[in-house]
Amino acid sequence: MAFTPTRETYSGKVYPVTVGTGDSAITFGGENVLPFNSFEGSTPNRPLVAFEIQDVPPSDWPENVQKPFAGVSDDPVKWAKYCQDELKAKAIALRLIGTHPDRENRSPEDAVKTVKDVLAAIHIPLIILGSNHAEKDSSVLIAAAEAAKDRNCIIGKAQEANYKTIAAAAMANNHKLIAMSELDINLSKQLNILITQMGFDKERVITDPMCSALGYGLEYTYSVMERIRLAALTQNDVTMQQPMLGDVGMYVWKIKETTASEADLPQWGASEERGIAWEAETATALLVAGAELLIMRHPRAVEAVEKIIEELI
Repeated sequence: MAFTPTRETYSGKVYPVTVGTGDSAITFGGENVLPFNSFEGSTPNRPLVAFEIQDVPPSDWPENVQKPFAGVSDDPVKWAKYCQDELKAKAIALRLIGTHPDRENRSPEDAVKTVKDVLAAIHIPLIILGSNHAEKDSSVLIAAAEAAKDRNCIIGKAQEANYKTIAAAAMANNHKLIAMSELDINLSKQLNILITQMGFDKERVITDPMCSALGYGLEYTYSVMERIRLAALTQNDVTMQQPMLGDVGMYVWKIKETTASEADLPQWGASEERGIAWEAETATALLVAGAELLIMRHPRAVEAVEKIIEELI
């Protein structure tokens, strides 16, 4: 007797989001089923994985994730081109960490030059991220959004403290927007509502409910993302139907399991393999929870996740 799987039907649908221009534009989201349950409905687009680069050398990254970018990470243009041409990246996430007041405190004008130079060097979609300093990001991301006008980038992250200025800049310059709240479904919903009340199209927003690494609250992140996705599909809640972001690399590559040396903890095995596995496993968990966009660092972790996506779809 043939096995017939039980099928659920859902009243809601995740909005599809297209980023980039021309032949290199990519669409993610758009499904009307839970992650990878294509036997129940439509999953027209595969999740998108973006390589993270920075505007300054990643001196605070562990050596194991600095090593694959040796020789290019001193220049964001070379770094972006390497990811695009050699690693076959589908998208680049440029983090303007050098603008943070506690780092190099680079100016919005510095950020504009970096954004323009990177955009001129690549043809794949670009995600432009601030330093996560709410006040500084307001001025930096306004300038960056203007510099990238009409290139259909993703700008982020808009938070409760600065969403008005960043959303206005993204809207005026034809970009998508990341809306970040702090691991609470109600806060996430509230921020989405506030942004759309400004006149920003709800179908141009990506939700970032915040991320955590495996072993550091991942189960809580998973449950929040799962509740957001269930609200979108089962309750047809239009304020929760945006694609979700998992900003994986920045959370994974700072924990003890990815930074501790083999000399200190030989029982944990090879440190490089450990870190790669940690990033790939965290990313996979977020995919299964409902993330459609991931930002990652190590090329081998990205390769592993792309293989998992291919198998699951």
